Amino acid sequence: MDNARLRRVTARMKEAGLDQILVTATTSLFYLTGHWVEPHERMIALLLDAGGSAVLFGNEIFGLTSQPGLPFVAHKDGDDPVAQLAQAVKPGKLGIDKFWYSKFLIGLMIHRPDVVPVHGSDPVDVTRMTKDDQERAAMRHSSAMNDQVVAAAIAALRPGVRENELAALVNREFLARGADCEGTQLVCFGPNGADPHHSGDATVLKPGDSVIFDIFTPISRYWCDMTRTVFYQEVSDRQRQVYELVRRANEAAEAAARPGVPLSELDGIARKVITDGGFGPYFTHRLGHGCGIDCHEPPDVSGASDAVCAPGMVFSVEPGIYLPGEFGVRIEDLVMVTEDGCEVLNKYPKELQVIG
Repeated sequence: MDNARLRRVTARMKEAGLDQILVTATTSLFYLTGHWVEPHERMIALLLDAGGSAVLFGNEIFGLTSQPGLPFVAHKDGDDPVAQLAQAVKPGKLGIDKFWYSKFLIGLMIHRPDVVPVHGSDPVDVTRMTKDDQERAAMRHSSAMNDQVVAAAIAALRPGVRENELAALVNREFLARGADCEGTQLVCFGPNGADPHHSGDATVLKPGDSVIFDIFTPISRYWCDMTRTVFYQEVSDRQRQVYELVRRANEAAEAAARPGVPLSELDGIARKVITDGGFGPYFTHRLGHGCGIDCHEPPDVSGASDAVCAPGMVFSVEPGIYLPGEFGVRIEDLVMVTEDGCEVLNKYPKELQVIG
């Protein structure tokens, strides 16, 4: 167990009035225990109580053993997976991880009708929102690798290249820099860029296309995530106008990020730049999301967010304008809130580029 992280979680359990919670998400288990287990259909659950004790329950196939401060209770395939867990929980409220399969929760409720399941993800989620020194170093490293990969991808633009070719190149470049796995990289030419989540296909690059690279992957378990938009061979006045609006929106929000500033305010700052420029209806998503062991994790960076910037928070700032049938522009950095402002983790330039 990481005892410093455990103490932070149990403090938040007490604040929430939760004496016991179950942690089951792969990433949250890794955050607290250092074990990376993808259980698939099998059960794994960390039972925490507000006094700081922890017990890990899971299938013997995971290859885990008891360690100091963290006993492991194993079951086999064919066993009732929640039987031992049901014996360990206390009556009353039990905080449940939002990702726990209903088949396990229902099984536990059948065993223990005296247990009242309640939403229990917040103590871990809120703790994970502010990164410790080790995590901050990991996020800086993964973002530095992302800068290198986007530079390689932009340099690979050439006549006849396809979106999916460049997506594959991005994955190769990430793997060469220590990425944990390949990902679904977003490479969008021309009108395809008007879909914020277009997945690269066989579309061929042509002169005048905007090119969006939204690239992301975990490196040593911590995600990078950035977006750059460039133009191939030529850029129209309309494309230039849209690009500069998005860049100004990105930079205005980043300049305002500092401890105590509501994340909803950052969303509003970026949105106002784009709205005042006449393209408000075409900025169709929130400004950003938290990033860490999960690519998308709390806090939410939107007009509805109730989170406030605090030192150690890492989140994306990614305004965009999407014009159906024409093109799209998105510019995204990860930023880390510091004691007196924010550190922009991505260093790849944001000045408008016409490639080739």
